Amino acid sequence: MSKLSQEQFQAYLMQIRQLAEGPLEEIQKEVEVTNKFPQEFYDLSIKNDLYRCALPVEYGGYGLSELEILQVQEEFSRGPGGMRMHLHYAMDLNWRILDDYGSKELKDEYMHKFQDKSVFTCFALTEATGGTGADLHTMAVKDGDSYVLNGEKTLISHTDCCEFAYVIAVTNPDSHKDDRLSAFFVPMDAPGFEVINMPHMMGCRGAGHGDLKFTDCKIDKKYLLGKEGQGLEIAMHSLSVSRAHIAASNLGMAQRMLELSLQYANDRVTFGKPIGTRQAIRCKIADMSMMVHALRCMVYDFAKSYEECPTGEYIEEKAAMCKLYSIDTTRRVSDEMLEIFGGVGYFEDCKYGPVERLYRDCRAMWLEEGAPTVQRITISRNTIKHGGKMEYVI
Repeated sequence: MSKLSQEQFQAYLMQIRQLAEGPLEEIQKEVEVTNKFPQEFYDLSIKNDLYRCALPVEYGGYGLSELEILQVQEEFSRGPGGMRMHLHYAMDLNWRILDDYGSKELKDEYMHKFQDKSVFTCFALTEATGGTGADLHTMAVKDGDSYVLNGEKTLISHTDCCEFAYVIAVTNPDSHKDDRLSAFFVPMDAPGFEVINMPHMMGCRGAGHGDLKFTDCKIDKKYLLGKEGQGLEIAMHSLSVSRAHIAASNLGMAQRMLELSLQYANDRVTFGKPIGTRQAIRCKIADMSMMVHALRCMVYDFAKSYEECPTGEYIEEKAAMCKLYSIDTTRRVSDEMLEIFGGVGYFEDCKYGPVERLYRDCRAMWLEEGAPTVQRITISRNTIKHGGKMEYVI
C-alpha cells in the first residue's frame, strides 16, 4: 500500500471524525448497558482501516508519520471513551513493541496480521504486589529451549479481545540493576495462562480489563523480545511513546468538549442574552481554548522530535510532559464544560452531545500509562539531568 497524499490524508481525518461522532456514538448506547463491544464496532474499525493506518507500509499500513498517527488519534478520541482506549492501543503499543523488539521470525509471522485485527495484543506490566518498574515479581525461568512463567498481572486492558500478551517478567532475580527483567510475546492460549475478568469501570465502557495468572506457563524461547535483561528498557521506551498517544486522546476529547460548550453557550439565554456573551463564561472559554492550543503544540512538538529520532535524548521527558499537561487540560476543560452546561450536562441524554459521558470517560486518563505522580518523577529526573534545557524541532 502506498503512502497517502496530503489531500487523501485530510479526507481520511474527516472520515474518522464522522465515524467517531456518528456510527460509534450509536453503538455506544448499547455498550453503556452491556459493557461489551459488539462485533459491529470491530467491523467498522477494520473497514475504516483503524488497525491498519498506523502500520508501516511493509506490513500493509499507510506509512503515516508519527504526527499523522497522532492526528488520526485525536479525531477518533472525540468519540466513545472505551472505543478510544481500544483504538489508541491499536495505533501504538499493539504492534510497535513487536516491530521494535521482535525477532525476524516473529515479525515475519505476525506483523502483517495486525492490519485487520487477525492479531491483537495486551500489555502486561502492572502487578498487585509491586509497581510497574523494577519491583516486579512475575518470574520467567529458563528451561532448555523454553521459559516457564509464574506470577500474576493486574489492571490489564484488552484481555477480552487479544491473542497475545506482552509480558514483562523477572529473569535475573539476583540483579539489582536494569537487567533484572525481560519481555515476552506470550500466546494467550499457552497452557497455564489464565484470564480473570475485572469489574465494570466508571467510564470507557466496553474496554475489557482483567487479571492475568501464569501457573507453570511454558513458552518457546522464540517469544523472547529483544535480549534477556532488556525488559525494563522495552517497557519504559514503549510507555514513553504511548504517553504521548494518551495526550493526543486527551486533546481530541478536550477539543470536542470545548466545541460543545461553545454551542450551548450560544444557545442558552438568561436575562435576554446568550450566556456566551457574559464575561464570566468568556473567561472560561478563553482558559479552555488556551489549554487546548498549548496541548496541541506540545503533542505536535513531541511528534516531530520522535520522527527525527525515536530514541532521542528528550523523548521520555517530552512524552511525560505531554501526558501530565493533557491531564490538567482535560480536568479543567471538562469541569468548565459541566459548569457551562449546568444541570443539563449532568443527564445522560443531552441534545448537544455526550457531555456526561465525556466527563466520565476522560477520568481514565489520570491512570493510563502512569499516574500524574509518575509523570512528575520522570520529568524531574530528566530535567535535572538536562540542567533545565529543552530542545525543539522547528
